[in-house]
Amino acid sequence: MIKSFQDLQAYKNSKALFPTIVETTQRFPREGRYLREQMCRAANSIHANIAEGFGRSEAEFKKYLTTSLGSNNEMLSHLEDALLAGYIDKKKHDSLVDGYNTVGKQIFQLRAKWRVF
Repeated sequence: MIKSFQDLQAYKNSKALFPTIVETTQRFPREGRYLREQMCRAANSIHANIAEGFGRSEAEFKKYLTTSLGSNNEMLSHLEDALLAGYIDKKKHDSLVDGYNTVGKQIFQLRAKWRVF
């Protein structure tokens, strides 16, 4: 039974990925500062939008989920950039991409199936 946004698996999984993004991006070189800031902002935005939209009308919550999904897609793009720039290795990239792909699917399904009872 879902009583709060904290019960949603998409929220739990995106929130769990956030510390890894912070830790990983702290190792970026000085010239990677902008990407680091964008990645941390996007990673935070995913679960923050789920939390902010929960408890609103069905239509409003779905808009927040759409924003959350957009931030998730942004993270996937930033991870590609970090790999191409040599800021993260392939193993770390693949692990994070797997995590964000899972979250993206969860948000997509939640948005498609969400009904206010």
